[in-house]
Amino acid sequence: MPRPAARLPRPGEPDVILDVIFEEGVFFLAVENIGPQPALDVSVQFAKPLIGLEGTREISALPLFRRITFLAPHKAIRAYLDTSASYFARRDPAIIEATMSFRDRAGERFASTVRHDVRIFRELGYVRK
Repeated sequence: MPRPAARLPRPGEPDVILDVIFEEGVFFLAVENIGPQPALDVSVQFAKPLIGLEGTREISALPLFRRITFLAPHKAIRAYLDTSASYFARRDPAIIEATMSFRDRAGERFASTVRHDVRIFRELGYVRK
């Protein structure tokens, strides 16, 4: 019997997003369950590879993005991507697009896609501590 298709979450269900965080000239990626229920077997599929760490590592290939077995409600896991100067100098993708797939405790499957345009951060000033 075929598995039912994944659907978008509704209020009261787990809801996993990928956020791009810009702090003091540094980019982070955060996988976050913004819903009130745990998310299980979370995976993040990027539309294009993301290279970070000064161009030395494919961040989108990290095990973090392949499978998080349990992501508690309102919990985020952050990963360092790169400095904004390094990221923009390499002309990496201006649009970061990813699809998150996960399930709830009852086994229902969910999927959603987010798109971030990181060019909005290019001209922002920042102070390094």
